[in-house]
Amino acid sequence: MPLPFTLLIDPVPAESAQIDFADTFHEIESAAPALRVAELSTQRGDGIFETLAVVGGHPQELEPHISRLANSAEICELPVPNAAQWRAAIAYAVARVPHDGELALKIVLSRGVEHGPAPTAWLHATRAPDHKAVRQNGVRVVTLDRGYPRGVAERAPWLLMGAKTLSYAVNMAALREARRRGADDTIFLTTDGFVMEGPTSSVIIRAGGVFITPAPSGAILHGTTQQSVFEFLEAEGERTEYRDVTVDELRRADAAWLVSSVRLAVSVTELDGQPFPTDQPLTRALNAHLLGRAA
Repeated sequence: MPLPFTLLIDPVPAESAQIDFADTFHEIESAAPALRVAELSTQRGDGIFETLAVVGGHPQELEPHISRLANSAEICELPVPNAAQWRAAIAYAVARVPHDGELALKIVLSRGVEHGPAPTAWLHATRAPDHKAVRQNGVRVVTLDRGYPRGVAERAPWLLMGAKTLSYAVNMAALREARRRGADDTIFLTTDGFVMEGPTSSVIIRAGGVFITPAPSGAILHGTTQQSVFEFLEAEGERTEYRDVTVDELRRADAAWLVSSVRLAVSVTELDGQPFPTDQPLTRALNAHLLGRAA
């Protein structure tokens, strides 16, 4: 099956079992009309998503992605996804797309049309961008104020900061601002100077021989790739920590990475216009591990 590959999904209740999930899948031409004008995912960004890497026919971090989709649904008060149906949809798609190279597979759950009877869902697979150069050469990063103090997500849960929603306008604006400043990517900071995450990535630093990532919270997604990196590091005998990280600690770190499902691990080579130390041998080892994972 050529790419892109699109699969519409009729969501079934989480408790549904012993049904043929294939009957709920509908393959369509990716250029064909698929969503109604009143669809709230496009009108208001009212939906959630996950993006999985598929490497050599193997979907990466399958269960963490499905678990995070369910967590996002709970935060956004969407119907609980049927995990078995999503596993079946991903397997259905992976069986029908090319098994060479790297693919990006996005799964989406939307509230549906306004006043509609049910949510809508779909899966879309494309060839992943070629990230070999950026994995090798790293990225120049600027820090940007996210506009919130630490702890705002717990005080104002209606901001949905712990959910991976389709409302990505701010994230894309931050990347455009980074490019205006002569950089490639961004690390968000709280207004009181704590590191959060990138617009599409988790942040890991190495300081004093310890690998540290900002503690997952209502405002910081628990990165699936970051978890895989920590598992690899711990297996190698390295120390890892989840805790608050200040911007001053970030600036003093002896290395830092942005990690995400499709781009994988990239070194920060410049921070706010200043050269930043890197560890490219470790970066290569991280990416070799991430590319070698099975489903």
